[in-house]
Amino acid sequence: IYSLANYAKKLIWETDGKKAGVIGVDLISPSTVDNIEQGGLGTVRFEWLMESPPSTRKEALAIREKAKRLPMLNGTLVSDSGDALAIYIPISSKNVSYAISQKLRSKIAEFTNGDRYFITGLPVAQDTFGKEMFVQMAISAPMAMLLIFLLMMYFFRKASLVLSPLLVAIISVISTMGLLVISGNTIHIMSSMIPIFIMPIAVLDSVHILSEFFDRYQSTKDRYQTINTVMKELFSPMLYTSLTTFCGFASLALTPIPPVQVFGIFVAIGVAIAWLVTVTFIPAFVVLMKESSLENFGIHDESKPSLLSAALLKLGVFSSTKPKLLIAATCLLGVVSYYGIKHIQINDNPVKWFTKSHEIRVADAVLNKRFAGTYMAYLTFEYKPKRLSIDAYINNLKKTIAQKTGKKQANWFEATANKAKKSVADKKELLKYISAKLDSQIENAPDSEWEKWDEMGMILSQEQLSDQIFKQPKVLNYISGLQQYLLTTGLVGKSTSLADLVKTIHRELLLGDQKEYRIPATPAGVAQTLISFQNSHRPDDLWHLVTPNFQSANIWIQLKSGDNKDMSALTEAVEGYISRNPPPVPLTHKWFGLTYINVIWQRKMVRGMAEAFASSFLVVFILMVILFRSVLWGILSMVPLSVTIAATYGLIGLVGKDYDMPIAVLSSLSLGLAVDYAIHFLARIREIHKNSSSWSNTIRAMFGEPARAITRNVIVVGTGFLPLLAAPLVPYKTVGFFISSILVLAGVATLVLLPALLAVLHRFAFKVNS
Repeated sequence: IYSLANYAKKLIWETDGKKAGVIGVDLISPSTVDNIEQGGLGTVRFEWLMESPPSTRKEALAIREKAKRLPMLNGTLVSDSGDALAIYIPISSKNVSYAISQKLRSKIAEFTNGDRYFITGLPVAQDTFGKEMFVQMAISAPMAMLLIFLLMMYFFRKASLVLSPLLVAIISVISTMGLLVISGNTIHIMSSMIPIFIMPIAVLDSVHILSEFFDRYQSTKDRYQTINTVMKELFSPMLYTSLTTFCGFASLALTPIPPVQVFGIFVAIGVAIAWLVTVTFIPAFVVLMKESSLENFGIHDESKPSLLSAALLKLGVFSSTKPKLLIAATCLLGVVSYYGIKHIQINDNPVKWFTKSHEIRVADAVLNKRFAGTYMAYLTFEYKPKRLSIDAYINNLKKTIAQKTGKKQANWFEATANKAKKSVADKKELLKYISAKLDSQIENAPDSEWEKWDEMGMILSQEQLSDQIFKQPKVLNYISGLQQYLLTTGLVGKSTSLADLVKTIHRELLLGDQKEYRIPATPAGVAQTLISFQNSHRPDDLWHLVTPNFQSANIWIQLKSGDNKDMSALTEAVEGYISRNPPPVPLTHKWFGLTYINVIWQRKMVRGMAEAFASSFLVVFILMVILFRSVLWGILSMVPLSVTIAATYGLIGLVGKDYDMPIAVLSSLSLGLAVDYAIHFLARIREIHKNSSSWSNTIRAMFGEPARAITRNVIVVGTGFLPLLAAPLVPYKTVGFFISSILVLAGVATLVLLPALLAVLHRFAFKVNS
């Protein structure tokens, strides 16, 4: 431990002319903190807790017992059970935490004593995730693309043609990420996920084109004619599906969080690039292929339907003949989804972005079991002195002196103050001037008046400390009372404040008697403890707890959980305590620290995402009305989207999955993908019905070639992202599962619910259409 602490202090380097790394002066370890103990009545002795490594077990246990006797170190530096030690390493910025942790692990590897070492904390969790996500990106994205390729090979059985959608995805991703870097944006956790979101969107339209081309080619055996016909039919639906997806992600620019804004804007750019490349590159790629290479491509005998074609035809007949049953089932699903959505828990914790077996997650569990907590939050109280004019201040103080001493002393004070007020800048200088004059007054006072003049001196001395509010016993006792309350919430492992320091030194000034572990009765007594602390090896530690003017004080709070819900519960509990128990003087308070920042980030994210989703939902609806030139058809196109979103978020609430960053962002993905299938379905069924003699014939035709294209898309892209479930990073698992779920739900909702609704509304719907 001694060696490791010394090594950690030296982890400093220069970046762009500025020092980065460990802030060694503030490092907390057995060798860098003081043992505080009494040195006789009225004196305190400060010695290094572990000036050098102990040579015997007895010496080691003595160090442990000394640390456990100091409330500021017990549970923080030494575990309550006494079987673990901690080092707290302050760093210049979060961005250096991964590099420091790796250097520490290299040093630890040199030790052969069999001890176990754990490294955790929010900064290292976030920075490590940032490093590992790039490694995971290099594994998961190719795996997803490989599976998509194999599925397309199963459906289309032509490797050279199947490569074209993959090339569209690669071009889209490289172009988007290139623009991201060229524009001066950094790669962070959100922007690292841009490729994962662009890939399914880039493949969608390509699969539609290939599916239609596959089904039609053998009837013409002319690649020019076939691709021309396919593009004429699909161009408008593909344009509008891309526009809706573009709007869904572009709406994230309205959120108040810069990383989310960058993510939304560049995914939207990627969608635009993917559409442009798809409608130009795919047709060009097809027509450049040799006619002979397509000889065995496509469906040769339509009289022998495949299993997929037969299943889809049965589904279409069932959906159109049992509409009331399906609509009722959807309404029931809506009720269940509403119940689930009501139970969604908004929460996040960067440490939980790792699987339970990850070394950071293991360290988090071990250290929070033994110590007060590895999650830090800080609560600051601040005093704003009332701004009184010099005359008003003199008048108020005169009244106080008159009440406690007498009229003669009060009149002398007033005369002296009025004489001095013209030459002093503030009340501090005024009190200093009067106190100097009062010294001679006390010396020359008759015995009968001496006590009154001396009392006046005490009043002026206390008044000089009055603005140093955190030297006031009543204020420190209030802080101490709040700390006791924090322990009762079940959310806080420990808290440390100026009150703890004052009580500890006061105890040691009075021979280490535990009964004297309390706040002194007077401001002067508090001041004496603080003056004593200035003789320690780390006197500047005082300014971590209070500002030099003693008008702002800080409580360091250690939590055993970094969940945002727990931090939110703690802030609510503190607000309740303060409202029930107001401070003895007017104090304002505020929170800070990484654990609290995550809460604010999440609040802004949730509110911003909700507003962005609502606005983009409206924009998509307007686009649908324009596309179909009908409000009714616009509403129909939004039904699969609404069902998909309700079912997805209902499931999240029912299974108890936290609503976190990946889940919030997926709402934008669902907006684009869920509408995609509805647009293709409704656009095609309108065209088919124009040339159909009956509703039943329309359904049979629709659940042939068009439904196969939609289903292939659902299977290829939905299944293609299941490899993300094998990722060691939880957000990747979440994205993989929910992308697949959204695609499958949207496809099912489109192929089951839209035929059922049209079966009920077809007379009116197609009448409006015509």
